[in-house]
Amino acid sequence: MSPSVRLQEMIRVIRGARTQGEERGVIQRECAAIRAQFRQADNGTRSHNLAKLLYVHMLGYPAHFGQMECVRLIASPRYNEKRVGYLGAMMLLDEKQDASLLITNSIKNDLSHSSQYVQSLALCTLACMGSAEMCRDLAPEIDRLLRASNSYIKKKAALCAVHMVRKVPELGELFTPAARSLLSEKNHGVLHGAVVLITELCERNPDTLEQFRKAVPELVLMMKGLVMSGYSPEHNVAGISDPFLQVRILRLLRILGRNNDTASDAMNDLLAQVATNTDSSKTAGSAVLYETVLTVMDIKSESGLRVLAVNILGRFLLNNDRNIRYISMTSLQKIVQTDHNAVQRHRGTIVDCLKDQDASVKRRALELSLALVSAVNIRSLMKELLLFLSSCPPELRAHTTSGIFNAAERYAPSQRWHIDTILHVLTTAGGDVRDETVPNLIQLITTATELHCYTVHKLYRALITDISVQSLVQVACWCIGEYGDLLLRGECEETEPVQVTEDDVLDALETVLQSHMSSPATRGFALTATMKLSTRITHNVDRIRSIVSIYGSCIDVELQQRAVEYNALFKKYDHMRAAVLERMPVIDKSSPGHTNGESAGGTIKELEPTKLTQEIVFPQEPSNQVCDLLDLLGGSGEPFQPSPSLSSTAPGPASSTAGGDLLDLLGGLDVTPAPPSVTVYEKNGVTLKLQTDTQTDTGMTVTLTATNSTDGDITGLTLQAAVPKSVQLQMKAPSGDVIPAHGLGQVTQTVLLNNPNKVSLKIRVRVCYTSQSSVCQDTVQIDSFPSTAW
Repeated sequence: MSPSVRLQEMIRVIRGARTQGEERGVIQRECAAIRAQFRQADNGTRSHNLAKLLYVHMLGYPAHFGQMECVRLIASPRYNEKRVGYLGAMMLLDEKQDASLLITNSIKNDLSHSSQYVQSLALCTLACMGSAEMCRDLAPEIDRLLRASNSYIKKKAALCAVHMVRKVPELGELFTPAARSLLSEKNHGVLHGAVVLITELCERNPDTLEQFRKAVPELVLMMKGLVMSGYSPEHNVAGISDPFLQVRILRLLRILGRNNDTASDAMNDLLAQVATNTDSSKTAGSAVLYETVLTVMDIKSESGLRVLAVNILGRFLLNNDRNIRYISMTSLQKIVQTDHNAVQRHRGTIVDCLKDQDASVKRRALELSLALVSAVNIRSLMKELLLFLSSCPPELRAHTTSGIFNAAERYAPSQRWHIDTILHVLTTAGGDVRDETVPNLIQLITTATELHCYTVHKLYRALITDISVQSLVQVACWCIGEYGDLLLRGECEETEPVQVTEDDVLDALETVLQSHMSSPATRGFALTATMKLSTRITHNVDRIRSIVSIYGSCIDVELQQRAVEYNALFKKYDHMRAAVLERMPVIDKSSPGHTNGESAGGTIKELEPTKLTQEIVFPQEPSNQVCDLLDLLGGSGEPFQPSPSLSSTAPGPASSTAGGDLLDLLGGLDVTPAPPSVTVYEKNGVTLKLQTDTQTDTGMTVTLTATNSTDGDITGLTLQAAVPKSVQLQMKAPSGDVIPAHGLGQVTQTVLLNNPNKVSLKIRVRVCYTSQSSVCQDTVQIDSFPSTAW
């Protein structure tokens, strides 16, 4: 077979390929030639072929068949072959490959080689792909090289030791003495490797950390020498003397000074010197200053030094490099809670970053601006945030609106300002607000009793201007329904007087109901507002009745149910309509720290005795404890599911007496709700339901009902029950032991329970039956019941 082309020629041919298929063909032919030559004896081209194979590997093509060739070249006495072999091992081998174990002995021999360059190859390979087993075997060799006289070898050995400590942390004790001695070296490469090694040791072992805290004065002197040294061509980078070593030393000082007063005091003067003498006009200087700031903020530094660090970050905000501005705001975000006043001095610069074109910088500036809001600057800073909201990217609007709502709720100077701010946000970005914004704003409006007239006028003007913002329309409809009489009266001192007629208000609500932009929830708000206006106006009640009756056949079930219930109020219980549609009481939040987006329980203020009949309360769970309003009023024979609320407000507190309150409200009609039940077992077509029929102070009657949905009858049904020792159980005879197919019948069994100690009730039921000639037996544990059981 003819020898393959040279490496440079192969690269030229591959780059000249016009299609991927052509490139693949060249590589496949070359790999085939390389394989063939690997099988031959030593022909002097092994390193040449492996070099070409490594290039193929860099292009993403498989090159695993060259692993054993790497092992052979590493064992070669020739330096040029050993160099390519080690390079191939670093690229083609890792600790998961079995072939990596074959080079351990070769690396050990090369670590003792007379040539420093061969030792360097072994150290680099071990630091790159050494496994935990290799690290344990070769750790004594690395410790020996750390004490060598050659600086070139010592810096390589220090970095190799870092890899070993990461792989096998317990080896840190072996390298600690040698690492301490390396701090006295003059070579910057050795010092850099030593500082990296000490940093790794301190992060992984608290005892080593305490030991190296004694070296803080030595590190401080080393750092001062770098800061105050003159120009050195060998180490100078943009006017900074070895910024890489300075950054590493500062990082180590940060670890050593954390939560330690003595170490922190020893480095305070140095940090002040670095912060004042380092030029930040170049990237190298900015890197040193940034690391200085992180160190100052992490150790127990003086207050003046912390202010100096914040001022450095403030200077970074004026830098033209967006990366520097980004890391500056990221750092300020971390310290704004502890050094709030110092960060406040740079508020103007931070707000200017909201206008940056970069999305990441803009997001960081928004988060920092929201964190800077306080009771002192709420008015001025909120103007900037509202201005930003009008032009911010769509992906930031939800976060911006949420932040504005939280800040306004915490620091609002007045309720009117709070309402105006939220309405401004809804007008600007109403489609991006969270779902809880509407009930939160309604709660705010109800508490601001002196602003009801002002709010309803402002929301009415917003409603007739634009009905596309659903959240704003919902709040406006709610306010018009509750305070429509104030709107029609037209006596509002807070705004310019506007004469609004009943027809105008009803036209606005009817527009919302008929608009294709209105969601079902928005139509529900508008329909309820229209119904509530029937008690607040005098001349258009018939129009309201006709509007409500139209939606009695609406395709939306919720809207249809509301309309049918409202029609029933008009027709049969018109004398109760005024009391049912009375204004909702003021709702107070139970926790003063409750903010938009957080879950906090709310309580409804206790009603006066004379207003006990002004609100209909439906318990939300279980829903079938209260019959439908139509059923109570003698309507359809088939009950509907109860509506969550008759009004557009949030539901009241659910309690066990809700059904009784409703009956009292409607004149004491005697209706017995159906007992609730839960499904406790469902398998093989057999369903077992538990139902609580009656309950006393210490006793309860439970009925177990079994049904069959399969094609064949279920026979031999038996039910066995077990309860805790403190509970007495009596099982009545079942109604049968055969469950008819297709759900055509059922088997019931009554269980009497007596719980004198009122312990938490649990029942374990064993179900046995025969289905299709096979016997089935299952056990279920019942921990929850349809109603409260003691």
